[in-house]
Amino acid sequence: MSSSSVNPKSVPGRLTSSYSEVQASRLDVSLPLPSVLKSSFSVVDGPKSSAAGNPEEIAKLFPNLFGQPSAVLNPGGSSVLSKDTSLKIGVVLSGGQAPGGHNVISGIFDYLQHRTSGSTVYGFKGGPAGIMKGKYVELSAEFVYPYRNQGGFDMIASGRDKIETPEQFKQAEETTKTLDLDGLVVIGGDDSNTNACLLAEHFRGKNIKTRVIGCPKTIDGDLKSKEVPVSFGFDTACKLYSEMIGNVMTDARSTGKYYHFVRLMGRAASHITLECALETHPNVTIIGEEVAAKKQTLKSVTDYITDIICKRAELGFNYGVILIPEGLIDFIPEVQQLIAELNEILAHDVVDEAGVWKKKLQSQSHELFEFLPPTIQEQLLLERDPHGNVQVAKIETEKMLLQMVETELDKRKQEGKYKRDFLGKTHFFGYEGRCGLPTNFDANYCYALGFGAGALLHSGKTGLISSVGNLAAPVEQWTVGGTALTALMDVERRHGKFKPVIKKAMVELEGAPFKKFASFRDEWALKNRYVNPGPIQFLGPAANAINNTLLLELGAQA
Repeated sequence: MSSSSVNPKSVPGRLTSSYSEVQASRLDVSLPLPSVLKSSFSVVDGPKSSAAGNPEEIAKLFPNLFGQPSAVLNPGGSSVLSKDTSLKIGVVLSGGQAPGGHNVISGIFDYLQHRTSGSTVYGFKGGPAGIMKGKYVELSAEFVYPYRNQGGFDMIASGRDKIETPEQFKQAEETTKTLDLDGLVVIGGDDSNTNACLLAEHFRGKNIKTRVIGCPKTIDGDLKSKEVPVSFGFDTACKLYSEMIGNVMTDARSTGKYYHFVRLMGRAASHITLECALETHPNVTIIGEEVAAKKQTLKSVTDYITDIICKRAELGFNYGVILIPEGLIDFIPEVQQLIAELNEILAHDVVDEAGVWKKKLQSQSHELFEFLPPTIQEQLLLERDPHGNVQVAKIETEKMLLQMVETELDKRKQEGKYKRDFLGKTHFFGYEGRCGLPTNFDANYCYALGFGAGALLHSGKTGLISSVGNLAAPVEQWTVGGTALTALMDVERRHGKFKPVIKKAMVELEGAPFKKFASFRDEWALKNRYVNPGPIQFLGPAANAINNTLLLELGAQA
């Protein structure tokens, strides 16, 4: 293990003496637990599992784990776990931040304190790199305390490294052996939990005692299944964004002269945009999955927004709010085709000022390129990643749509179809939502996920993701268990080989949340049904309600 290991007796990086009244008031809140976790329980296996897709390939990639059952915690029973057990458990935060991560760690720590004897919890610093480099801190009650019910990942910090190569697996092995780890909890999104499953497979194949359990984290809301109803952080992030959207709506209504184009985080799925629409009732909401399903073009999206602005002008409203998902461009096939052609041209040719290079574009792509605002054209040509490809994530979609709408409105003005002056403002709400103080739901959910992860490791499970269900009921009635990670997997072909992936859960156009939104959007477009949900950064009764998306999905399942 690396000689640069952190002093295991480190002190916390936060001083509670500098906390606000709200932060301080949250520290000693006693969180409710599902009743199954309050007394003795047994861990019961379900039927043999399969995979989300291509089970034959998943079986080849996970010969030691594939087919293993998911598990559920039941009260009492004959196989009650011993409190005399002493465990050494590691915990790691992997990927982007999400509100509630500290409560997952608190839940793991408290489970081991209350349900085992003399156990130790190590926090790996800086994400999976901490495992590979042997950088960790031994957690104590004093170290954990300042982070209880607080936002952020700074207790041990996160990272985006993956344990992939034989050398990296070897480094992870050495760390687990040096610390004599009985278990490891990986708190992360779809990629991180795929990595957790590969680690569990590797350890079992090598007969290493370290077991691995995952926890579902991502504000994007795209890590979910029937068994894992929601990823933590989604609830808090959506409510924080919705508060800001509500403020912008009040501003729009107050000034009476601005259209606010708001881009919301969510690189793949549009769950955040949909949930924020359900919470705030904007005039226009673009859902990427619908754009893809209807094969809409950038022009048709622009015309849709412009048509609503013109209709509102006729009603005397010269203001409004428009929500746009961060990943919109990835849902428009013609844009993807243009980017593919640009990548190919720019890899072999120089972009000349005269524009001769454009002749190498196909006619449809050339037409689209000329349709784009000049600033977006520049971004497409100049913003390259280390491999020379267009950096789609850096394209400011809200500014692009605003400029395209402006151009279309100018055209309609000349034709006498629009007679008002248009003023647009752009916003990107992203990082503001990742580290907020968790809502009641996320605080309770994360604590239960951590407690559940501790129970699964205590019972000797590996290759499962901590799963808490029945979330529409009071916390005491929540169910707790673990879902086989291989059951969530499919494969993708990369570099000529099958790679395991946990498929991202996209917005379902036949699902209850989208259908509810679709039933109201025409009314919201022309009538100002704005809702300002207000601040949610406290642990009180008003913060207790779960988000619309989850409530509607659970209602539909029932």
